[in-house]
Amino acid sequence: MHVIPLSEATTDLLDLVGGKAAGLGELIRRGERVPEGFCVTTEAHRLGVVPAAEVVAAYQRLGAGPVAVRSSATAEDLPDASFAGQQDTVLDVVGAPELIAAIEKCWASLHSDRATAYRDARQIDNRQVRMAVVVQRMITPTVAGVLFTANPLTGRRDEMAVDAAPGLGTAVVDGAATVDHYVLDGVSRPDTGCLTSAHLADLRATGERLQAHFGCPQDIEWAIDAQDVQWLLQARPITTMFPQPPATDKPLPRVYLEFGHVQGMLRPVTPMGMATLRTQITAMLAALGVRVEIVDIGGRLYGDLTDLARDRSSRKRLVKLMAVDFGPRAQAVMQHVLDDPRFAPTNGGPRRGGAAGAASLRTARRAVVGILRALARPDTARIRMFEAVERLRTRSTAPADLRTAADRLRFVQAAQDADDSADAIMWPIVAGMLAAALPAALLKGIAGPDEIHTVLGGMPHNVTIEMDLALWRLAQGAGEHRRLLLDTPPAELATRYLRGTLPDIGMAAFLEAYGHRGVAEVDLGVPRWEEDPAPVFAAVANYLRVTDPRQGPDERFRQAAVAAERALAELIGRARRRRPVRGTIAGFLLRRARSLAGLRETGKFAGLYPLRETRRQLLLIGADLHGTGLLDRPDDIMFLTLDEVHAAVHEGVDPRATVTSRRAVHRRELRRRTVPVALLSDGTDVEAVLPSTAAGDGALAGVGASAGRVTGPARVVHDPGTAHVEPGDVLVAATTDPGWTPLFLTAAALVTETGAIMAHGPTVAREYGIPAVICVPDATRTITTGQIVTVDGGAGTVTVH
Repeated sequence: MHVIPLSEATTDLLDLVGGKAAGLGELIRRGERVPEGFCVTTEAHRLGVVPAAEVVAAYQRLGAGPVAVRSSATAEDLPDASFAGQQDTVLDVVGAPELIAAIEKCWASLHSDRATAYRDARQIDNRQVRMAVVVQRMITPTVAGVLFTANPLTGRRDEMAVDAAPGLGTAVVDGAATVDHYVLDGVSRPDTGCLTSAHLADLRATGERLQAHFGCPQDIEWAIDAQDVQWLLQARPITTMFPQPPATDKPLPRVYLEFGHVQGMLRPVTPMGMATLRTQITAMLAALGVRVEIVDIGGRLYGDLTDLARDRSSRKRLVKLMAVDFGPRAQAVMQHVLDDPRFAPTNGGPRRGGAAGAASLRTARRAVVGILRALARPDTARIRMFEAVERLRTRSTAPADLRTAADRLRFVQAAQDADDSADAIMWPIVAGMLAAALPAALLKGIAGPDEIHTVLGGMPHNVTIEMDLALWRLAQGAGEHRRLLLDTPPAELATRYLRGTLPDIGMAAFLEAYGHRGVAEVDLGVPRWEEDPAPVFAAVANYLRVTDPRQGPDERFRQAAVAAERALAELIGRARRRRPVRGTIAGFLLRRARSLAGLRETGKFAGLYPLRETRRQLLLIGADLHGTGLLDRPDDIMFLTLDEVHAAVHEGVDPRATVTSRRAVHRRELRRRTVPVALLSDGTDVEAVLPSTAAGDGALAGVGASAGRVTGPARVVHDPGTAHVEPGDVLVAATTDPGWTPLFLTAAALVTETGAIMAHGPTVAREYGIPAVICVPDATRTITTGQIVTVDGGAGTVTVH
């Protein structure tokens, strides 16, 4: 089958007709007005010869007049890959020889550099893709353009957006001309530009029909001819929209704040990891007296803060409370939400009476006692904390008598119910964070943020710093194995280590202590370093490139600690002279911060022990299910929930179709580079509607999180496991978590798109004494590797030279 009428192209024939033809065929069968045409199938492309006789015959049936010849690849116009503009379209083709040449041009564009790069970025196998070609009667429009059935700029699902220009629609889709832009939100407006209000009403009605039929927001190309007839030239899913929050039965809008970046994680969480994290975060917030529902949106953790925003009491301190962990971007969007009349305080806020009120009072009493005890005797608090961590590590180990998948599943389910948030771990951390955060207000007008950041540098008792320095010492002891570690790809070194064929460089001892860590380590579905140590070997190679002893992380950390103590003494003296009472209190808090704030990483570090054991047991269950044919591979279990695993283990329910579907969604979301800080229930990206701010002089504006000023070449990193960071590079990343911090040992400065001053990345940057600027929007896209940039941690700016 080499040529078929366009009306016969269906999604069932996707491999034969490609995405565009299948979409157009669906529109035709829906009764939409689509230019008549035919499809030259992928079978003809596979043979490599245009079926001239069939093509000419079909062309004659169209009237042999001008036609549009358009690509329709098998990986085109799909839910997660639009391929917009990646392959060729030839317009106003007249005559059989010209038509055959245009078809061959479309075929050739399948393997153009831009189309190949687009497929590579989406992990689409270039060897499997085929090209069909759509030939349609040419429409000569007076005006044409694109209709989005949801607003692609703000994410709102109750708005549509239209771009239009006189003449052919290529001026719109190619960006080659100034276009008229319309937002369709149900509000009547006077006629302006190239479209009348009647045209816009027709387009809105078309968009509503097609979105209802296809079940998701659509990107629709249209044209209006000289007789004022509207034609549809294409309809495909909008692939760039962030998923909308789940529907609720609540009449008023709701607001959701992204929680993952608190842990330095913007990548999607696996379904099994999502279930675990939702339970843990809910329990942690409940222990602090806060009730928040955790919602899965696009595989990310969002907290529903609606009730807190509408509660008269909670909303007064909501923005301030977000300063420590969520940071200024989250504070800005939440302030915008609180100013929105739709989130005005109501009388139906969270109930505080009864058992919930009593529990909050008990929590408050425990918090006050725990915090004051830690501030009064920080050394004793640290000892109790480390003893609690060791008990947690020991208790997390699975018993040796687990034999069957059912046994292991019972152990995992019991572990989910365990409460490991012991007061001995929690309150010293909270005390340290408060001691670090409060002095800024007490010292206002006496000391600036950069001075306080200096005082908080070189902080002792930070388990992540200790981990990084242990890895540095391992690299320094490489000796005769230096060239092996520098010249061999990290993945190959990891394979050799796991096989036991790598010389002993101390890696076993390092992984014994820290192998339960990794990038995105709070996700149960992500491998730990002990399973895949390639990122650790990559970090070792980066360390071996440091040749100046003064740039060694141990020396930098020592210098940061010396500078901190010197700055602390000077600052306390100055503060006491100018404000005796405030200065004394601030000095006490800053000294306690240096004793306790470094413990911030310890709670998470301890919580990874039960996660590691749970993951081990789940993978063993996955291996059993793989052996019985219910899973294709053991780690497929991470794309199920515990209830689904129970059904597979005890009832033999086959979950493979579920795994396949969820893996596809997860792969799609892994490609997403930006995640909204906050969403409204209508899909609005709150940050997208805030007024933009500029730093002036072409600098990128962010928030200073670690003092200092450095100029050097930028190194944009998306995957720390393969990153090559030279000494002096400025590390630019969307976000960072403790699994990224080994890169800090060679970096000269840090720039991130998200974060809070007390978050993992800035904390470690301060302790190494490297400048850090956080919350720089789109830094990884605005800055390119190799550009010379100046990072000013005091001013909170990044200047690209």
